[in-house]
Formats: sequence, structure tokens, C-alpha cells
Amino acid sequence: MKSWAIGIDIGGTFTDVVAANHETGSMHSTKVLTTHQDPTLGVIGGAKKILEEFSIDPSSVGKVVHATTLFTNALIERRGCSTGLLVNEGFKDVLEIGHERKYDLYDLNIEKAAALVERRLRGEISARMLADGTVKQAVDAEEVIEQTRRLVDAGIESLAICLLHSYVNPAHEQEIRDIVTRAFPQLSITLSSEIAPVVREYERISTTVANAYIKPLASRYLHELQRRMQELGIGVDVLMMLSNGGLTHIHEAAEHPIELLESGPAAGAIAAAHLSMRDGEDSLLAFDMGGTTAKLCLVENGQPSIAHHFEAARQKRFAEGSGLPLHLTTIDLIEIGAGGGSIAHIDPLGLLKVGPQSAGSEPGPACYDRGGDDATVTDANLVLGYLNPDYFAGGTLEIDTSLSVDALGDVGKEVDRPIQSVAWGIHDIVAENMAGAARVHVAERGRDPHDFVLLCTGGGGPLHSYYVAQKIGIRKIICPPSAGVASAYGLLVAPARADRSRTVKIRPATDGLAAIESVFRELEGAAAKPLHALDAAFGPIALHRYADGRFVGQGFNLTVRLPDGPYDNEKEDEAVIRARLIEAFESGYRQKFGRTPPDIPIELINLRVTAEAPPRQPLRHDTLSSSTHPAPKAHRRVYFVEAGKEIETPIYERADIPTGFKAPGPMLIEDASSTLVVGPKGSVEQLASGNLIITIEE
Repeated sequence: MKSWAIGIDIGGTFTDVVAANHETGSMHSTKVLTTHQDPTLGVIGGAKKILEEFSIDPSSVGKVVHATTLFTNALIERRGCSTGLLVNEGFKDVLEIGHERKYDLYDLNIEKAAALVERRLRGEISARMLADGTVKQAVDAEEVIEQTRRLVDAGIESLAICLLHSYVNPAHEQEIRDIVTRAFPQLSITLSSEIAPVVREYERISTTVANAYIKPLASRYLHELQRRMQELGIGVDVLMMLSNGGLTHIHEAAEHPIELLESGPAAGAIAAAHLSMRDGEDSLLAFDMGGTTAKLCLVENGQPSIAHHFEAARQKRFAEGSGLPLHLTTIDLIEIGAGGGSIAHIDPLGLLKVGPQSAGSEPGPACYDRGGDDATVTDANLVLGYLNPDYFAGGTLEIDTSLSVDALGDVGKEVDRPIQSVAWGIHDIVAENMAGAARVHVAERGRDPHDFVLLCTGGGGPLHSYYVAQKIGIRKIICPPSAGVASAYGLLVAPARADRSRTVKIRPATDGLAAIESVFRELEGAAAKPLHALDAAFGPIALHRYADGRFVGQGFNLTVRLPDGPYDNEKEDEAVIRARLIEAFESGYRQKFGRTPPDIPIELINLRVTAEAPPRQPLRHDTLSSSTHPAPKAHRRVYFVEAGKEIETPIYERADIPTGFKAPGPMLIEDASSTLVVGPKGSVEQLASGNLIITIEE
């Protein structure tokens, strides 16, 4: 009986592995350092470790789900394959032209993100499709072969094909693919009509090129991962987490690796929504802090927010517009360079700063004793007493507090401050950076942070949530069980999902409803197709319709949920159907902007379909039992700014805390994957669901 499921999440510092039993509800986890040179070493090492440590028979594993940062890093570090590009005549330089906008108006030395395809590796063809999908000039096979041969001779391994108006009629791109495949079967090929069949030429080319750039790398990595999993005795195919928070088969992921870019953070948001709903909390700020970055996602009605655009490989990491724009459905996250490995430094003005540079896992914080000598957030937390040097990552990683003291002392000499003051300054700066980003993220979506609960995950989330929440103005924190490996857990509760979209310019008040319905049915078929291959483990499939719309004359789009079809239902009055479509957009518009402009028609630009199927065998959750109030396992001196000094603080083992446990702070609650900090203003309650609730007094 295949009763076990394994989730594996590669982070910038640690690779987390979670194994859960569907029948008994038991769950085990482990952390291993990420092996950046060959990520499969950490993945397979972590999987092998958890199988052996907990005596799990590999043949009893029925599901393996994986999330990775490998492909994001390949874009950032420009480690993809040599890629060529075929476009229409006159469009070779779209990647350089872009939007012709500066992401920093006052930077005289501004640098745009370098194109993934060198200009010499771009070819132009004379074929042309008109905006209505009719052919102006047919494809010349000899010309296509000539241009492609030139690129192949220059050393390309992958080819992106992106032609004008292929989102209306993909025939030219498909014909060119067939020609190239026959002549150059070794080439990996990506079509824009399959990756991003929507308007806006620059974003469409950028997305197609990015997919082509990482496709051979993804194919090799995923094939090797599958092979090595089978060598462990695990006989099932690996599933991959997508940026949209859903799962897909490994073979589908190899064809569209661009959809995997934000897979790890997406898994964390899915876990946060799932764990909070067990106690009926459906409005969250999901705060996930790892070793390299901190992420925050808005969760409303139990669902993480979704965005339909993404920017990868930013020239300035947190400057919007400085990266590669991608048409990509993704969990809507805000990210800052604040993690356990974030490096503290003194800027030219003599001010203490933290991040965005990170020590990662190689060499890591100074306390790891792996060659790093920079003071990091982890070093500061160790000196403040928040971390137990004998129980770091469950005791699997030895750390040396004296090395942290030395590193912080070097920073302290630059600003003439004592070590403890520097350590608190680092901790406080990280909290303020995250809180500032959270306030902006919530305000931009027209929400009030006081209406939300903060749910903390990741190795650093529970460490920092107490002070982050106070800075945002939130008084309630949820710390779920195994918070430090929540992203890996999220992989095991995520649904299978696929998103498909297409540009179709339609005015719902006047254009034919049958045409709208026809496009939606085609998109629904395309979205459901990859999920049918997973029918044994996921189902039934639910289809949802969306559209990017605007009032005529506007230059931006708003994505809204549309009512379920069909829209060409002869049994229902056509005027009623049109009214429902219009009201769906206007309602979403009013929610975001407060009011709608008078007497202006609506046009829908991009139609979208989401297909989603929940796991047929959900994870079982055992509720905690009640027992006597546990005694602290230890005490140690911990610094809290409210007291202005170190306080003798009780330390609890999380596994020993029963349902009904209530106690005031200060205290620390440890488990193998994280440490929860509760300051003097906080109090803790353990719920039967396993969630710890921290309430902060006014």
C-alpha cells in the first residue's frame, strides 16, 4: 500500500524534506544544506536520509512532489543554454527596445537587464500574419532553414519562435516548428503561441525566450531527478509545484519550465492557507522567511492572491522594471532580501544595513564555521539568545556562537556600539524592512492590515514574527506545526492545476456571446488536458473563468472572475447573461478603485481559464490531546527590547505542548525546524489543530 507522500523544497540555504503518511497522519521532516553545484545531491541526500531515519519503505511512497529555485537562479546567473530567436523582419531588436522606460529616473548609470539572446543569435523571416489572423505572406521553408542553420552553426541548443499575432493564429509558428524539427531534430523548440498567447509583444517575446533559455537545463535536471528517485526504489513519477500554487506532471514541467520559477514560495502560501483554515482563519498575511529571502502573501477567503505577470532576474533586485517581464500566472508575493543568511554591513553614510546580499549555505553565516566571516541575521539571533546552538536545524548542523560574537564585534567596531546592541539592531532592521514591505503590499490592494492575522512559516518566520506583527499593527499570530518546513508540507496538500489564456478583444455588451463561449470552451479543454494524466491521484476537475478587462480608452487591465458558463445558453435571456458579465467586471473594479466611470463600455482583452483538481487522498490530521501543563525543558538568558536587557526565559519543546496550553511571555518554543519567539507583551495558546496562537497586548 503506497501510503507515504514526500515533499522536497530547495531553498537558497536549506533543502527541506517532509514525509507524511496518509493513513496514520504521522509526519517527519529533515533539513540538509542546499548543494548549489548539483542540487540533486541535496535532494536525493535529503530523501535518502528521511527514508532511512524513519524506516520508510521506498516502495510505499505513492507521491513525490518537488519545488526548486534552480531555474530562477539560472535566469539570474545567466546559466541557461545558448538560445536562438526567430522573429518577423524588423523585430530583431524588441528585446533591447522593451518599454523604453527607466526603472530609476534619477540613476545616470542605469543598466537594463541583459537580453537572454545575443543579437547575433536572432534571425528574421519574411512571413507575416495580420492582426485578424489572416496571412499576408506565407512561410518560406528555405528561408527558415537558412536562418536556423546560421544560428545552429553559431552554437545554439534551443530556439524560441515568436511571430506577430500568433496569439490569434498560431499556424505560422507551428509550420516553422515542423520545418525546423525535420531539419534540426536536436534543437529544443519553444513557441510563443504555446507559452504566452497574449498581446504585448515585448512581454511575449521575453517569456518565450526565457522558457527556451532554461528548457534544456530543465529537461536534463528533471530527467536526472526522476532517474535517481527510481534508484532509491521510489517507483512513482515526480510531480512539480508550479508558480500558480498547483501541481503538474514532471514531463509537462519539462516542456514549460518557465511555470516553475516561483514554485517554492508558492508552496509556502498554499501551506499557510491550508493550515489556517483548520481553525477557520481565512484572512491572512502569510509571512515566510528562509535563509535568503522573506516573502509575504495576502490570503483572502482561504485563497492566496494570484497575479498574471512576473519579473525575473532584476538588475536591482527590488526595483520594479529592472528585470525580465514574463506572462506567468503566479501566487502574488512580495519579496525582500531578508533571511537568516542576510549580511549586515555599514553603508557609506555610516548606517547599519542588512541584506539583500546573503551568505546562503556556501559559505553561510559566520557561526556555521564553513568559511564565512560576515555577520548575518542568524549570527545576531544566536547572540540575542533566540537560537539554541545545540539544537540548530534539529541538531543536524553544528554552529559556533563565538564566531558570531567575533563577526558582530567587527561590525560593532565600525559603529562604536557593543555587540548586543549591534545584534538587536540587525534583528530590528530586518523586522522593519519586512513590515514596511507588508504595509505597502496590503495598501496597494486596498486592504487594512488590521483586518488580517499574521501566519509565520520558514526557519526565520517564527523567529521574527513577534516584532514584525507589532510594526505592522497586527495583534494575532499563527505559528503552524513544523513551520520551518511549511513549504515542503505545502507541496503535499496542493491541488493539481493548469492555467491557460488567450487574447480575444470582445465587448460583452454588444459582441456575440457564442464567440466568447467558443474561446472559453477551447481554453477549458486545453487547461484540463494535463490534469487528466493525474486523474488517479487528483480530481474532480473544477474549471473557473477569468478575464483581463478595462473600460474602453484605458491603458491597463484588471483581472476579474467571470460567472460560470455557458454564455450561449438558449434557455436563458441573452440580456441577463450580458448583464452578469458586465457586473462581474464592474464589481471587481469598484472593489479595487471605489467607483466606475459613467457610460463607458467594457472590453475584455485576455480570456483566462483555471483548471484545478484537489488530491483524492487528502492528508490526515491528528488533533493534539490534552494533558498536564508541561515544564520548560530549559532556561536561558534572552534579550528583549521591552525589558532593555536579557531575561531568564523558559524554553519549551513544541512536541511537549498539549491542547489547552496557555501561558504569558516571554518564552521560546523550539522544534527541529524553527524557534518561535514570544516576547513579554505576548501570550500563547495551543489549539487542538496543532496551531500555536500568539496574542500581543495593545
